[in-house]
Amino acid sequence: MNTPPETFIRVQSPLLEAFVSDCFLAVGMSGEHASQMARWLTANDLRGVFSHGTRQTVAYVRHFQKEELNVTPNVQIVSETAVTATVDGDGGLGYFPSFAAANLAVQKAKEHGVANVITRNHGHFGAAGLWSRVIVSADLIAYVTSGAQLQMRPGAPHRHAAGGSPMSFAAPAGEEPPIIADFGAVHDLYDGEPHVKAIEMLAPSATYRSIGLGSFCQILGGFLCGVPSAPERAQREWRGANQGAFMTAHDVSHYMPLDDFKREVDDYIRQVRELTPITNQSDTEVAGGMEAKREQLWREEGVPVGPAHAEALRGLGQDLGVEFPF
Repeated sequence: MNTPPETFIRVQSPLLEAFVSDCFLAVGMSGEHASQMARWLTANDLRGVFSHGTRQTVAYVRHFQKEELNVTPNVQIVSETAVTATVDGDGGLGYFPSFAAANLAVQKAKEHGVANVITRNHGHFGAAGLWSRVIVSADLIAYVTSGAQLQMRPGAPHRHAAGGSPMSFAAPAGEEPPIIADFGAVHDLYDGEPHVKAIEMLAPSATYRSIGLGSFCQILGGFLCGVPSAPERAQREWRGANQGAFMTAHDVSHYMPLDDFKREVDDYIRQVRELTPITNQSDTEVAGGMEAKREQLWREEGVPVGPAHAEALRGLGQDLGVEFPF
């Protein structure tokens, strides 16, 4: 789980956003793209999704410096039907084709009731919840996932079949914030996690479910998007452009009145809050509820930036000649 740091400084989000934008500008990104990246990464920090927030700036900048990704991609729709589309990322970060794909999915689902859009030929697309939020903000139900180049070898752990396995589901609500599940299917089963063996022994069925979910992240967000299962079959101009994404959007009004649906979701959310929390937790929010609370609070108080997070950004600023303002 993403948990707030115990020791931190408070940084107002506009200050954090401006610093990140300047870092991307320093490596040749366009002003529009730099502003978008800064906004998306800071939004993740505001929600407490620190793993996919501004600390990722360091890794992305290194990709550009090593010329593993295209810093000035020309994102294009390369195929399209009434309810489907393919968006090519031109070897850049996955954020830009994903943003285009999410908006395209909204447009098509609003017109036809459903849409499926894939992206290809790009790097990391960030948190899946960034793009499900674009879709759910238009009162549509969303599912988003991504697949990356697998590096499986004989004898490796079974869980490697799942890859990174990010996914997000989202559903609109009325008076309450939307329900947004944003997670990695095998998050506690990555190599190096402290309790992998214990989880496999105590909850083998949960482990298999995680692998199964992750497999379909690879199928929909990887193979369907041109990422082969074997790396030796990959043909890429940009070494880091090894990912794809899949998004689906559904217009609730094609199934039932939207207001009725939102009312049911609101009622469900309120009922969930009356349940007993799971062990060692303090509340019973639905998926996305905790993030919504944090975002509202931290926009006023500032983002809690821990020592390692701050040091990583400070070091990046020094490397790029960008003033570290906090």
